[in-house]
Amino acid sequence: MAGIYFHIPFCKQACHYCDFHFSTSLKYRDEMIDAMQRELNLRKAYLGNEPVETIYFGGGTPSLLAPDEIRRLLGTVTDLFPVSSGAEITLEANPDDLHAGFIAGLRDTPVNRLSVGIQSFFEEDLRWMNRAHGAADAETAIKRLQDAGFDNITADLIYGYPLLTNEKWQRNVAKMLAFNVPHISAYSMTVEPQTALAALIRKGKQRPMDEQQSAVQFEYLMDALDQAGYIQYEISNFAREGRYARHNSNYWRGVSYLGVGPSAHSFDGGTRQWNVSNNVKYLRALQDNKLPGEREFLTSRDRLNEYIMTSLRTVWGLDLRIVETEFGRERRLVLAAALQAFLQSGDILVREEVATLTRSGKLLADHIASELFFTD
Repeated sequence: MAGIYFHIPFCKQACHYCDFHFSTSLKYRDEMIDAMQRELNLRKAYLGNEPVETIYFGGGTPSLLAPDEIRRLLGTVTDLFPVSSGAEITLEANPDDLHAGFIAGLRDTPVNRLSVGIQSFFEEDLRWMNRAHGAADAETAIKRLQDAGFDNITADLIYGYPLLTNEKWQRNVAKMLAFNVPHISAYSMTVEPQTALAALIRKGKQRPMDEQQSAVQFEYLMDALDQAGYIQYEISNFAREGRYARHNSNYWRGVSYLGVGPSAHSFDGGTRQWNVSNNVKYLRALQDNKLPGEREFLTSRDRLNEYIMTSLRTVWGLDLRIVETEFGRERRLVLAAALQAFLQSGDILVREEVATLTRSGKLLADHIASELFFTD
């Protein structure tokens, strides 16, 4: 199985915390769709005729596309790749784009899963983030989708920023649970270097993020969603039984995927490729039928470290038997020895050769992974 990812590089405005590639100008929108179709043609052999089981529109803001543009891109995919009949097809959407006309148009596309960027139900928080939508949109977007017959919905929340008191966070979580969506993603606010938020902190106009606040709110989230019957199948992702995001799960499991569009990444098991993060350069290259990106060959150490990092974040855990099969017995023994410190601290649990993070370990996931990485 394999996946295809479309990076739609357009947004209405720049969220203060976002460092993904996008443009607030829609000047090259038509040309971008044509270029993506051309890229799909140039890379039709990339997945080696593996069945495509997931297609994901990310960005950027994919809901800025018209339904007929989404259909065009999906039509090119089905013309060039063997797409499974039950493929998961996800579209990320901002709440302000989910008006009745757009939702009706989506019903006439193959899109069968929506990822809605709620982030917060509080107006002042959305303004602080510089989100394009307001609290009223956040309150109504999911209900509109559900009323239109979309039931495969995931929604995002953000925690761990100065405006978000614990009481407000609890109200955000409660409101999300009231919608009874099958999947919820929640992310701690991070400060990326080249963002407006980072600049405001450097200038002293904004307080830095508080790690203790983030930890308290993350622990509340885990408790509340567990009590509501959600499974934390990845550090930031919670779902009802059997409603895991198939596309993202494949990333964490090392499945091959083709990334299309400016800044999109691709992975075929042995190499990683990425397109140029510049709309004009991307368009010019495709006009000349050239692929606008770079490629790196992953060493055995690279692949092992990626497996450590991604597997530990999931409910499936880090399987030492897989490490031995894929990377050799010596590395399995070294890794098993390195795990002992975290077993003693109570941050990792090992059962039947599979290491998983405990509750305390989930608060230290990135640190633990980095301590287990191989350097030679």
